[in-house]
Amino acid sequence: MRPLANWCVLGITIFSLAAAAYPPINPSATLPPFYQQPIPTRSIFSRLRDGIIRSIWSIPCNEYTKVSGSKATTSGSSAPPSTLLARYGGDVVLRFNIASPEEAVALTEAVNVLFLDVWEFNSEWVDIRLAKDVVPSLLGLLPPSLQHAHTPLMHDLAQTVFESYPSPIFDQPPSSTQDDRRPFSPVLQTSESTDQTNIFFRDYQPISVIIPWMRLLRSLFPTHVRMINIGVSYEGRDILALRVGVHPTNSDKPSGPRKTIIVTGGSHAREWISTSTVNYVAYSFITAYGKNKEMTKLLEQFDWVFIPTLNPDGYVYTWENDRLWRKNRQETSLRFCKGIDLDHSYGFQWDHESSSADNPCSESFAGDGPFHGVEARRFATWARNETQRNNVSIIAFVDLHSYSQQILYPYSYSCATTPPTLENLEELALGLAKAIRLTNGGEAYGVAAACEGSVTGTSTADKKSAHARLESGGGSALDWFYHELQVKYSYQIKLRDTGSYGFLLPSKNILPTGKEALAAMEYMGQFLLGNKGIEKEHGEQEGEGEAQLAESEEGAGGEDDVLIRDGRKEEKDDDGSEDGEWEPDFELRRRRRK
Repeated sequence: MRPLANWCVLGITIFSLAAAAYPPINPSATLPPFYQQPIPTRSIFSRLRDGIIRSIWSIPCNEYTKVSGSKATTSGSSAPPSTLLARYGGDVVLRFNIASPEEAVALTEAVNVLFLDVWEFNSEWVDIRLAKDVVPSLLGLLPPSLQHAHTPLMHDLAQTVFESYPSPIFDQPPSSTQDDRRPFSPVLQTSESTDQTNIFFRDYQPISVIIPWMRLLRSLFPTHVRMINIGVSYEGRDILALRVGVHPTNSDKPSGPRKTIIVTGGSHAREWISTSTVNYVAYSFITAYGKNKEMTKLLEQFDWVFIPTLNPDGYVYTWENDRLWRKNRQETSLRFCKGIDLDHSYGFQWDHESSSADNPCSESFAGDGPFHGVEARRFATWARNETQRNNVSIIAFVDLHSYSQQILYPYSYSCATTPPTLENLEELALGLAKAIRLTNGGEAYGVAAACEGSVTGTSTADKKSAHARLESGGGSALDWFYHELQVKYSYQIKLRDTGSYGFLLPSKNILPTGKEALAAMEYMGQFLLGNKGIEKEHGEQEGEGEAQLAESEEGAGGEDDVLIRDGRKEEKDDDGSEDGEWEPDFELRRRRRK
C-alpha cells in the first residue's frame, strides 16, 4: 500500500507545481509500518482524482478520518499503536539546568555510565531522553544540586512520536479564505503564497517521495537545475543532490572556478526538519529564477548544491523502524550496536579519546578511525574532487541540524584555537541571525562558536576556556570544510525549536522554518556579492560599489583593512582576501574604522 500512497503524493505534487494557485487537499506521505491499511472503500486513484477535482473547483470534502491502529476514527486525537508504545511508552525527556563546571562534569560522567541519549545541550542546559525507571539511577549519580534541577519536556514521548508522522489519509485542509473560494479560471494565477498551497511542505516526506520530487524539479527546470550523485551510502542508496545555478555563456570572457555554496541536511537521521528545510530552500531558489531579480542574480553568480540528506540509510530507518534513530546504519565492532555519528567522523581533529566517541553503543560514536563513516567519507571525497578536478571553488558551507536555534561557526573541536577569520565568521553569522529574526514570525537565533554551544565552565589551571563536554566536538563536517578545504564561511545552523518538541517538531513548523532558512541563505548570497557594505566581487556593480566604498572611506577616515602576518601589513583585495589562496594558519585582524 505504501508505494501507492507515495505515487498519490507525487501525483498531486506534480499538479501543485503546474497549478500552484489552487489549494490542494493534503494527502499522506508513505505510511510507517505501525499503520494498518486504510479502509479499502475507494481506490487510491479514485481518491486522487476526487482530491484534484475538489482542489480545482473548491468543492468541500465532508469526510475526513484518521487511522488509529486498524480502526478508522473521526478526525481528532488518537492513541499511538502498540509498537510505538512498546518502544517509547516508558521514556521521558528531561532538561537539566547546568550552573557550574562541576555539575557539567558529573552529568557527563553519569550519561556515559548509563549510555543515555543526549538530545541537545548548550552552556546552560542539557536535554536527555531516558526510560522512566532509569531516572532514579541517574539522579543517584548526580550531585545534590542537580537532583532537583531538572524539568520534564515531554511526558508522553510515544504520543509525540506518533503525531510527528504524516496522517495515513487526508487531513482536514486549512480553513477557507477568500483566495480559496475564488472561482475556477483556466488561467494560472500567480500567488505570493504558493508555498502555502504546495502539499509537499505540509508534511514531512519519506525518501521514496523526495527522490521523485527532485527528479521532477530537474525535468521541469532543466535550464538551471541538475541532479547529481554525491556518493553511495553504506546500504547502497544514492546520496543525491540538486545543483542549482546558471552558468555564463559569454565565451569572450574567461571564467574562473565556479563559486559554489553547499547546503546540507539530514546528517543525523532523526532531524527531519533539516531535510525538509533543505528541500524548501532549494524549491524556493529554483522557482524564483527569472521571476525575482535578486534571486536570479544569486543563481547566475553562484552554484548552490542542496543535499537533503547525507544519511539516507538512517533517514529511511527513522520512517520504517525507529523515529529517533540518529546515526547511520553501518556495522560496528559490536553486532548489536549499529551506526556511526557522521558528524564526528570527518578527518580533522577526529577524537577517539572521549568515552562516548569510543563506544559503539553511544549515540555519538565516531567510528574506529577518521572517515570510518561511509557517507562522511564519500561526501568529503566528492567535495575535494570538485575543488581539485572540476574547477569549483566552495566559498560557503551550511550544515543544517536541529534543534536549539543557534548559528555556530568553527571551531567545534576546541575553544582553545581561534579560527583565523573569526571576525568575518561572526560578522556574517550575526547577519544571518538578523535576517532570520526579521522574517514574518521569525525566531531569535543565537550566534556562537560551535565549541561554546556544547560546553560549559572555565578551567583555572591554564586560564583558558577548557570545558566539560557532553560529547566530543572533534571530527565535525563544520571544522573539516573550514580547515581542510579552506571554506572561509562555514556554519552549522541548528533550526527550530528550543526544546518544546525537539526532534519531533510538528509539521506546521516546516514552512516557517523553511522561510527563516531561505532568508538566511538569501542574506548569505547578498553578503558574498558585496551588497551589504562588507565585501565586493570583482567586476560586480563597479560604479555603485566604488561609490559606496568611497563614501564609506570618506566617513571613516579612508583607512583600509589590512592583514597582519608576522608583524607585517599586507593590503587586501576588494573581496576581503589577499592575493593567492587563503591560508588558515595566520591570524586575521581587521583594523576597525573609528
